[in-house]
Amino acid sequence: MNYTIDQLVDLESIRDVARRYCRGVDRLDIEEMKSAYWSDATDDHGTFAGNAWEFAEHCMVGHLRWRSTAHCIFNHTITLETDGRHARGEIYNVSYLYQKDADVLDTWHGRYLDLYQKRVGEWRILERVCVHEHTSSRAVDPMLIDVDKFRQGDFDRPADGRLIGP
Repeated sequence: MNYTIDQLVDLESIRDVARRYCRGVDRLDIEEMKSAYWSDATDDHGTFAGNAWEFAEHCMVGHLRWRSTAHCIFNHTITLETDGRHARGEIYNVSYLYQKDADVLDTWHGRYLDLYQKRVGEWRILERVCVHEHTSSRAVDPMLIDVDKFRQGDFDRPADGRLIGP
């Protein structure tokens, strides 16, 4: 498909929304996570269905049971609507969540189904539905390296306005 420059900018802006969501939840950065949603957006995440900003606040507490999380997004299909203000997306997601008090890795497999909206030149999520495919938990043994020499997963969590990078 041939895209215009404006459409390519829109597609990349929408992908950035998805990345902000993931980084926000993984770094426990409430402002970054909220920046992925409009204030009147909704999120149906199974255990929570309602206002997306309230969902972000819910995650800041709920995700404390893990010492670190990594929301990995893969195939991200985006369809731009002809009105230039709406788009639909489907994102494949695998999240790795390391339990805080045990050497256990929880893994989530699923998809995000999104409706995006552009307001005053900015794209954000207007509606999200989280689809579950598979979850698992398993004990993990540390790698045979001196991991104590590395900064640990909670080093920059919560982010507290920390800039990206070292």
